[in-house]
Amino acid sequence: MDEVRVREAIRQFILTSHLHDETAEDLPDDLPLRTSGILDSFATMGLVTFIEQELGVELDVYDTSVERFNRIDEMAAVVLRKQGDRAGVPLAAPHR
Repeated sequence: MDEVRVREAIRQFILTSHLHDETAEDLPDDLPLRTSGILDSFATMGLVTFIEQELGVELDVYDTSVERFNRIDEMAAVVLRKQGDRAGVPLAAPHR
């Protein structure tokens, strides 16, 4: 799945599950969701479950730390990295 589709899937889940009166324009990719209080811990767990089930990746505590999983663009990057890892696609040359 490409980055745009991943971002839109995450955005739509947040809008339909937690921000019923908002539009996609109100939820930009770089808006802090967890540190601003838009997503609390329960909402974050629901989002993690959605991502794992619908986008087919397994997230761990490292992936979902607030430093890596606060904004839609960060969340999408985690998903894409995990999808690449699952596919066995090297994302960067190993350090020597």
